[in-house]
Amino acid sequence: MFSSQEKFIAHLKKGDSTAYSYLVELYYKKLCDYASNLARDNFKSEDIVQNVIVRMWQNRKNLNHNVSIKNYLYKSVYNEFVDQYRKDIAVTTLEKKYVQGLDFVFEAQDEEETKRLITLIEREIEQLPQKCKETFLLNKKEGLTYIEIAEFNKVSVNTVEKQMGKALFILRKKMKEKAYYFFFMLFGLNKLKILDLQKK
Repeated sequence: MFSSQEKFIAHLKKGDSTAYSYLVELYYKKLCDYASNLARDNFKSEDIVQNVIVRMWQNRKNLNHNVSIKNYLYKSVYNEFVDQYRKDIAVTTLEKKYVQGLDFVFEAQDEEETKRLITLIEREIEQLPQKCKETFLLNKKEGLTYIEIAEFNKVSVNTVEKQMGKALFILRKKMKEKAYYFFFMLFGLNKLKILDLQKK
């Protein structure tokens, strides 16, 4: 379709949708296979590749005319996998800490106390800054990935990450220990939905 790598990159830098479609058609499946070999998880591998392609498209104006697109993409997928792996390790360590605290949360399994904690958590989420709240609910309640949220809100993935980080920081700061253990179990471990729990 493109007579040379340089022309292909030039069209990408211009924001040519044809060049973008060609890029996805040519590399998406191959990159997913590569990422799957690294992550051993089809869903995670697709998430990795989507992150890489979206980020490259958002930063396309910075592409070097002499770069090998193939090498660039494969290296980016590897780096994204490493970044996610490091985050997973951190989350796993954090989860262990909170699993140890679950007995503290349910030391008195009182239905009224559970409802009180759910109401408290819902109130704190409702009081988040608007953008943070929207991002948090799209991710934790609707199950959208960061990429899907970025596309839905027409913002960068980095913006979504910052909004989620800010939301979690605010919630952690406002909640007392017991409420935060409960919050973490709902949204961190089992990914349950507050509204669904309230209906039961």
